[in-house]
Amino acid sequence: MTRMTSPSALIEARNLSKRYGTRLVVRDLSFTVRPGRVTGFLGPNGAGKSTTMRLLLGLDRPTAGQATIGGRAYRDLPRPLVTVGAMLEAKAVHQGRTAGHHLLGLARTQGIPGRRVDEVLELVGLAAARDRRAGTFSLGMSQRLGLAAALLGDPEVLMLDEPVNGLDPEGIVWIRNVLKGLALEGRTVLVSSHLMTEMAMTAQHLIVIGRGRLIADCPTEEFIAQGASDAVRVGTPDARELGELLVRQGARVSKEPDGTLIVTGSRPAQIAELAHRNGIVLLELTPQRASLEDAFMHLTRDSVEYDAAEAGA
Repeated sequence: MTRMTSPSALIEARNLSKRYGTRLVVRDLSFTVRPGRVTGFLGPNGAGKSTTMRLLLGLDRPTAGQATIGGRAYRDLPRPLVTVGAMLEAKAVHQGRTAGHHLLGLARTQGIPGRRVDEVLELVGLAAARDRRAGTFSLGMSQRLGLAAALLGDPEVLMLDEPVNGLDPEGIVWIRNVLKGLALEGRTVLVSSHLMTEMAMTAQHLIVIGRGRLIADCPTEEFIAQGASDAVRVGTPDARELGELLVRQGARVSKEPDGTLIVTGSRPAQIAELAHRNGIVLLELTPQRASLEDAFMHLTRDSVEYDAAEAGA
């Protein structure tokens, strides 16, 4: 069932900054996450993704700016689990408690009916593990339990950090479909991940940060287009001759092990015309579509954190 979207489902960061000692991890960051779509939250290691999510969830206080959900700071929400479902660290569960007791304890703090525990365990595929202790769970099972906790209050907003970590291929496809389904219901879904291929298949919108600053806030396809090169794959028996002609016209040419040329700086029509004028046979002329990973690497190349001591924020 599709929900009516409402301002209470908006996640907003406004001029958000966070400093730890002399180190500024998040720098004047502003964005809005809207309902009805899966929004991917991306950035290189040390970009400030985890810190930003902690600020949104009230686990850290910002040095400057505001982090709100539905116009309120997380700490001011009357029933947080009913408004926001979050999973930042799947293993952050008392290892001696069973899955059922863990969820039931959370439910009681928010006035959530106990029957909801069985509903979410069934939803995430852990119904048979209700009475197993969390300490015996694999990483993939812990991820599913974390998702169950996030869904416990049937929230309008979901915030998940690396939700497919530890899942097998079947589990990854499953959670992809769950997230898309939740978004189609009109919920707000923010997902942080380092798996570019998975994000390309899951997220309709991207927020990308680097060194704590906003790099992009746009639809996924637009982001890929921004980072796309104008590379063209060219197959010809006259590779050397065509390559020399293209270089004279200002194009950049590299040669693959199989003899095909990768040309940038010249459009397919220009390459075809040049080959025709010089009697060169073309066997292949294929524009190279960039992947999300290609675009991500291109657009964040100046934001990669090289200092190992500062990585991991």
